[in-house]
Amino acid sequence: MTERPIILWFRNDLRLADNPALHFAKQRKTPLVPLYVWSPEEYGDWPPGAASRWWLHQALRSLRDDLRGCGSDLITRVGPSGKTILDLASQTNASAVFFNRCFQPALRERDEHVTRQLVDAGLEVQTYNGSLLFDVGDVRTGAGHPYKVFTPFWRACLAKPVPPQPLPKPRKLPEFPSFRAVASHEPDLLANMSWENKLADHWIPTESGAHANLREFTQHALAEYHTGRDLPAERKTSRLSPYLHFGQISPRQVWHAVSPHEHPPTPKSDETPAKSLYQYLAEIGWREFAYNLLHFFPETRNQPLRPEFADFPWERNAAALERWQRGMTGYPMVDAGMRELYATGWMHNRVRMIVASFLVKHLLIPWQDGAAWFWDTLVDADLASNTLGWQWTAGCGADAAPFFRIFNPITQGTKFDPTGGYVRRWCPELAELPEKWLHQPWEAPANVLGAAGVILGENYPDPIVDHPEARKRALDAYQTIKKQN
Repeated sequence: MTERPIILWFRNDLRLADNPALHFAKQRKTPLVPLYVWSPEEYGDWPPGAASRWWLHQALRSLRDDLRGCGSDLITRVGPSGKTILDLASQTNASAVFFNRCFQPALRERDEHVTRQLVDAGLEVQTYNGSLLFDVGDVRTGAGHPYKVFTPFWRACLAKPVPPQPLPKPRKLPEFPSFRAVASHEPDLLANMSWENKLADHWIPTESGAHANLREFTQHALAEYHTGRDLPAERKTSRLSPYLHFGQISPRQVWHAVSPHEHPPTPKSDETPAKSLYQYLAEIGWREFAYNLLHFFPETRNQPLRPEFADFPWERNAAALERWQRGMTGYPMVDAGMRELYATGWMHNRVRMIVASFLVKHLLIPWQDGAAWFWDTLVDADLASNTLGWQWTAGCGADAAPFFRIFNPITQGTKFDPTGGYVRRWCPELAELPEKWLHQPWEAPANVLGAAGVILGENYPDPIVDHPEARKRALDAYQTIKKQN
């Protein structure tokens, strides 16, 4: 074994199994120095929000424990990544730095700068794709252009060879004998945070927690995912999004766990399990699509992909925004979703579409304001997926829903929460209302409201807007940019 170690730079790949940088560094049979650097200023205008910092705090603790179980350890430091790594390389006499690539625009630029610093200092640098099934830029049209529509993008992905089998989890890692002599500085990730105890009731932010979620999903929900994925009152989704974002599980681990076949599924089968498998893998595909869009169109993290929406007559309304954030709009399906988010750091995907549509179309509040709130409160806050989702809803992005598609929160509620289990859980003041009135309590007769203990305007708000009027106002606003373009 040679004496000069390799620095293994962890980022959003906080796992031991199927970790390419770790796997190939281990093959060198030289001591490894695992490192995590907290440098939020390097994220540009989207540094990790409160929920992300809570998750990261737990994930780093878990990763350190896992590394120690393999005879290694984790050094954490705070500061500029380039200088921090160079200082550590000097202290440890490291010869190389291995890491898995980040794909957010600011972090990609940061990595290019750091790589130049390291190479100029005489260090070897090796990088890998540990976050996606297909590296960004590998899937393009026949003319070499990036896809802007999901279906042909995913069709092109499925035409490629099946993703390789995941790399094994190491049992033992080459030991760096001088860990005690190297200082570790813990980042204060939980500063000024008041809700971390709530999140701990709903999540186990560890690599083993990711695989427990995956097993639960494959055993009890995958076969019915095609129909069950739209029912927020039932646990019919995998809830793997935060684990994927922080890299505590990889997309190819998920792929091979749910689809252990040589060929990917097709949407042509009439059998529900086959449809469910195709639909679930397509959700992984949307994540791939989001990262490709952000790679080719980095400005979309703040600006609409469709330039005509730069002139959309959005309205700034701080009071309405706060009512939406706190789940006090008077529309039960919207309020239930926003309360679930604030209590758990997560929201069911169907409900994400409902609450996002309500913000940008019923209230005409800019999608960027909604994206910022999600960014701070979601444990799975991911710049690529967050950007794609909000621009899709606002009608201004790639493969977007047309702006005139305005979700009716009443009919969405009756369709996807027909018995009211979801609304009753998160809006308990409405729990005694009959199903007929649960999604539109303002229409309920006074005696029904009284029997249910509901006092509109007191213990549950009146609707913030009238749905037909809000819909007309949104369509009128859309006409203004249509005429201009």
